[in-house]
Amino acid sequence: MCGIVGVIGRRDAAPFLIEGLRRLEYRGYDSAGIATLVNGGFAIRRAEGKLDRLDALVRANPPKGTVGIGHTRWATHGRPSESNAHPHATTRVAVVHNGIIENYQDLKTELAAAGHEFETETDTEVVPHLVDHYLALGMDPESAVAEALQKLEGAFALGILFAGRHDLLIAARRGSPLAIGFGEGETILASDALALAPFTRKVAYLEEGDWAVLRRDGVAFHDETGRTVKRAVRETAHDGMVVAKGNYRHFMQKEIHEQPAVIGDTLTAYYDPAAGAIRLPEIPFALENIERLQIVACGTSYYAGLIARYWIESLARVPVDIDIASEYRYRAPPVQPGGAALFISQSGETADTLAALRFAKGVKQRTICLVNVNESTIAREAEAMLRTLAGTEIGVASTKAFTCQLTALACFAIALARAKGTIDATEEARLTHALAEVPARALEVLRHDEQIEGLAHSIRHATDVIYIGRGTGYPVALEGALKLKEISYIHAEGFAAGELKHGPIALIDAKVPVIVVAPPDALFDKTVSNMQEVIARGAKVVFISDASGIKRLGSLAHASIEMPRVDPFVAPILYTIPVQLLAYHVAVLKGTDVDQPRNLAKSVTVE
Repeated sequence: MCGIVGVIGRRDAAPFLIEGLRRLEYRGYDSAGIATLVNGGFAIRRAEGKLDRLDALVRANPPKGTVGIGHTRWATHGRPSESNAHPHATTRVAVVHNGIIENYQDLKTELAAAGHEFETETDTEVVPHLVDHYLALGMDPESAVAEALQKLEGAFALGILFAGRHDLLIAARRGSPLAIGFGEGETILASDALALAPFTRKVAYLEEGDWAVLRRDGVAFHDETGRTVKRAVRETAHDGMVVAKGNYRHFMQKEIHEQPAVIGDTLTAYYDPAAGAIRLPEIPFALENIERLQIVACGTSYYAGLIARYWIESLARVPVDIDIASEYRYRAPPVQPGGAALFISQSGETADTLAALRFAKGVKQRTICLVNVNESTIAREAEAMLRTLAGTEIGVASTKAFTCQLTALACFAIALARAKGTIDATEEARLTHALAEVPARALEVLRHDEQIEGLAHSIRHATDVIYIGRGTGYPVALEGALKLKEISYIHAEGFAAGELKHGPIALIDAKVPVIVVAPPDALFDKTVSNMQEVIARGAKVVFISDASGIKRLGSLAHASIEMPRVDPFVAPILYTIPVQLLAYHVAVLKGTDVDQPRNLAKSVTVE
């Protein structure tokens, strides 16, 4: 959510800020703005809507200055508007902010009583006024920021400019990520290392509670007590290439079609083909000692965790609890001493998942994370990291990151089962061979793209769509429904097929399409029995199965999508692809913003 960039250098800041913000568009936003230091004050440009509107303003009236900050805003407090867009400023202080200031109302009341006047509906506006208040008391910028940080409650990342001070830019972080890049004669600030990539690969990360003073020739880091500290400078894995759509209409379409390659890349990180075995990265505790596993995640990552639960329990015979991250911490579940928890987050910055990780560490749980960004906060704070190699995913609705998560989780399930002695080398080789076939089988699934585009015409006018499945097909149904909701704005729900008779079947009529996820596994007959129940009530069914399943029951469906014949173990990875494609084509037909759907953000860095 939101994006911050900042620079203190020797070249015009405005073009740099716009370029940095473009690389953060994938995070989701509804307004944008920049501020630069000029003539003892600030040149501020802000616009509601997409970055092109801000870019046009900047081109029409370019602000000068070599020190500046920029922001893409995802509205929390206050509607999307030019006045609520960042940066917010007084005559002496300008601020960009990610996160939420929880005590802003109390601060606003105090500051108003001291004579400060507010112009926006945002929580952010209290920050420049609070810092300005301390400047008025005679403090220097560093002291004013340090004092203000002690008053702020909530999660935030801040970039702060001071009128007339061309020699510094101040950053602060509590609960929301910030990275600092070191260039030639310039120092750069961003909420994501991706925004730094065109300018430098030398990056340091602010730790929790840190604040930093950026100058052209370096950075002074301070911890939450104000003590000067050192932070490691490392080479980021991001390169400077602009992520482009190529010949695809949307990033989401491109990323769906990248899945055979990135699943293969992810599998290569874990699979030893010579031995037919899975090799996990180093984990500083023995897998065989895990007696119970807690999985914690949000959204699509939560559905990946649901599938992993089936795999781990059936293969490794380890009981698995799974929680939505925003619920796990607050219900404060009892845990076994020395237990293990697995945290799944594509960005590695998901606020609720990070908070859950810290809770688990606080109650002495061993921690593993699964992330797509190995420099992320979650990756740095967990004891062990499993990595997906999905590459940068720009589309807000996750596609390739999800199937890469499933690939890595399948490898983890196999490794855990082998460590626990519940499978032997022969069974491990069989399962890994099935995984090794997935990239090629994914290519086969993508060949149905044109057919699925045709099916989308029969879905586009629906107001409700139901997805059903059993076993690992149930989380695929949940994921399919989520994708359709996210990008087409059609109400959709996923159900365990056996639950239909316990209420949801009341929704079924001829106007409600039903998507049936039915790999030919041990639950196939029961799934198609439920399919027949909805057909009897007039539903138009899209049946997803392989040739043998379609031969048996495909004639009953309105339409069928034929999947390759694969081991049921890997079916959920492949059966995800057609529900992604269906959601994509329905959204295109409806004319929605596929890559940046309304109200959504790529990385949810606030609660």
